[in-house]
Amino acid sequence: MFNFKEWLILLVCSLVILKTEGLFVNITLVRNAVAKGAVCLDGSPPAYHLDRGFGTGINSWIIQLEGGGWCNNVTNCVSRMHTRLGSSKKMVEQIAFSAILANKKQYNPDFYNWNRVKVRYCDGSSFTGDVQAVNPATNLHFRGARVWLAVMQELLAKGMRNAENAVLSGCSAGGLASLMHCDSFRALLPMGTKVKCLSDAGFFLNTRDVAGAQYIKSYFNDVVTLHGSAKNLPRSCTSRLTPAMCFFPQYVARQIRTPLFILNAAYDSWQIKNILAPRAADPYGKWQSCQFDIKNCQPNQLKVMQDFRLEFLTAVIGLGRSSSRGMFIDSCYTHCQTETQTSWFWQDSPILNRTTIAKAVGDWVYDRTLFQKIDCPYPCNPTCHHRVFTPQDAPPI
Repeated sequence: MFNFKEWLILLVCSLVILKTEGLFVNITLVRNAVAKGAVCLDGSPPAYHLDRGFGTGINSWIIQLEGGGWCNNVTNCVSRMHTRLGSSKKMVEQIAFSAILANKKQYNPDFYNWNRVKVRYCDGSSFTGDVQAVNPATNLHFRGARVWLAVMQELLAKGMRNAENAVLSGCSAGGLASLMHCDSFRALLPMGTKVKCLSDAGFFLNTRDVAGAQYIKSYFNDVVTLHGSAKNLPRSCTSRLTPAMCFFPQYVARQIRTPLFILNAAYDSWQIKNILAPRAADPYGKWQSCQFDIKNCQPNQLKVMQDFRLEFLTAVIGLGRSSSRGMFIDSCYTHCQTETQTSWFWQDSPILNRTTIAKAVGDWVYDRTLFQKIDCPYPCNPTCHHRVFTPQDAPPI
């Protein structure tokens, strides 16, 4: 194993290589969506980035839904509408495509020559909201479901309707969206298209926080209510449970008919910071050092995190056996692993069963091997890239 200094040098070298060979893709605004009311929080048009496929991948598509949390009340939605997560006016003209969106075989062996799309996230509801009324005092538009449909319709017109293969993917809130929209994505495509869905770090767990409160359940209830999401959540769930419960994949995934791959860290760093030990449950910041770096966690905190892992695994295993559902659950302290080159496919990428994430996903997409593996408990996997945070990193919800 590398020590930290050696690992840092390797990472810097990797970033230099990626920068010199990097791919930057222009933004496309879906201007005709505005007339349909399919708009970001501030009323601006939705957006995406498309890099065309080539060679054998010319009729294959991978759609990556951007993540970025949610907004659950008017105050934080108003704050959000002045950022790239609420307005296409605040988005940069170009973004770098790497990892699962890379266009070189050495970085992305199975999807490098596919049509690769990054759909920008600017609605704050994982593309589920639809409220017709707009309060003139705030000018907030809750139209995530309309944004989803408008972008998909444009991509279909740009060639996705001829797709032989199509994968809907996403990270974090985008990973939740890829799961929620999985079957509806399948329904948009021709019967002959081979369609699959990949949820990266989108399996948010319904659990109590360290103070015993149901913080995330209450938070998701606020999101669903504010955005009018209920009618756009999978009916297979809302026919049985309240809409807020249907924002949790553990109650939705079992009924998804389209093949699904669940990629998640059992100690998901976002969930540890925002679901297990949110600020409301940790007013004195006793968890802060542990959340910044898992190596700082005290034995009692690690015990709580081990219990969280067991609860997470119970939820995943509780989905039942499936001959089409892929699974890569590692024991890393991280969040989102398809969008970072070093975690997706690199010399020292995290591995399970001698397999990288890129190979596990590629084997599953191409029906070479069905990968369904769960890692041993922390700290057993030496290939993990554990995230280390600073106080300047994105604040918790």
